[in-house]
Amino acid sequence: MSNVLHNPMPQPIDDFEGWLAAFSQPTVALELASLTLCVLLAWVGVRTLRQTVGRDDRSIWFGRKDIDGVLFPLLLLCLGFGARAVLDHHINIAVLNLAVPVLLALVAIRTGVKVLQIAFSQARWVRVLEQTISWLAWLAMVLWVSGLLPALLNALDQISWKVGNSHLSVRNIIEGLLTASVVLILTLWMSAGIEARLLRSATGSELSLRKALSNATRALLLFVGLMVALTAVGIDLTALSVLGGALGVGIGFGLQKVAASYVSGFVILTERNLRIGDYVRVENFEGLITEINARYTVVRAQTGRESIVPNEVLISSRVENLSLADAVVAQTIQVQVVLDSEPALVMDLMKGAALAQARVLKDPAPSVQLAQFSADGLEFTLVYWINDLQNGQGNLRSEVNLAILQALRAHGVCFSPSTRTVQLVASAHPPI
Repeated sequence: MSNVLHNPMPQPIDDFEGWLAAFSQPTVALELASLTLCVLLAWVGVRTLRQTVGRDDRSIWFGRKDIDGVLFPLLLLCLGFGARAVLDHHINIAVLNLAVPVLLALVAIRTGVKVLQIAFSQARWVRVLEQTISWLAWLAMVLWVSGLLPALLNALDQISWKVGNSHLSVRNIIEGLLTASVVLILTLWMSAGIEARLLRSATGSELSLRKALSNATRALLLFVGLMVALTAVGIDLTALSVLGGALGVGIGFGLQKVAASYVSGFVILTERNLRIGDYVRVENFEGLITEINARYTVVRAQTGRESIVPNEVLISSRVENLSLADAVVAQTIQVQVVLDSEPALVMDLMKGAALAQARVLKDPAPSVQLAQFSADGLEFTLVYWINDLQNGQGNLRSEVNLAILQALRAHGVCFSPSTRTVQLVASAHPPI
């Protein structure tokens, strides 16, 4: 019994007497105390590190709480291994042999779930994949603890078939898929860390460029991870050359628009002539750029409607960027009054009506010009400047118009009615 208890692999579940004997030893209390001490040390360590590096609820290592991330079960697993190595020389180990596979399963679950939550935060299928990872990890732990895992792997290894010059078994496929999953999880973890570092404290034009670098880095890492995963499964990558050629032909003919949008997206993000936060007008749709992706750009209007514009359209068509150089934009209002009005008074009233609005800039100051005069009256043009297009244009224009109307009426200034003359030309021949 002593040799069995010193073995890190747990007793098979059918050896019930061995289990009872192992967990009824007086030294079990010492193991429980050691495990409790490991839990406290892991919690204190994670809490200290979190206070040192700062709080980040999106961190894979720390999570939303001190024990919610990957670091706590990983540190607890290392402490558990250390405690088992120390106590193994003095007592028969039982509790710690059971705790190690449980902690391994917990580390695997936390790592997979946290990485997927960060990498695909908006995807609906992530929740199903998280549950699948949890069930598989706990199932592997139960098989390990019960001692059935080696027997199951040997049985799966007997189910084999020949593919070409090589032999494949169910065990090889499962092990290859697990290896591929680990590689992809690590790749996503690396890309999420690089993206968080690139986008940290990025604003304005830097945000678009850093987002482009982040997208390119993630695509490159996923490609490399996929190649490594396929190699781990046992797929010959030389066979993918034919698929690559067919894919190139498909892009050249059937996916021209999609490929053009992806290329245009990287051009936009590199040249930075369109940035997140710019106010643009594209094909009679006006709004704020809220997102720039590799294939499309999202433009959000003041009404709440969002337009998904392919990046190819932004490159090949005319786009008005109202905030490319700066966010200061001019608005104009025309007012026509009767001929006997005092021009200086009208100009002062119109300028004062604009300055009375909080959104109108004082520098550059509003200006009023006498645009033209005719038999119909005097036409004045008011020009004022704003720097907050995201708050709307029509609402401010309406407020300025109302202020001008009230000011002119209060000082007895009359508007000039528009007159139109319709001329009737007599015809030499009656209509048919």
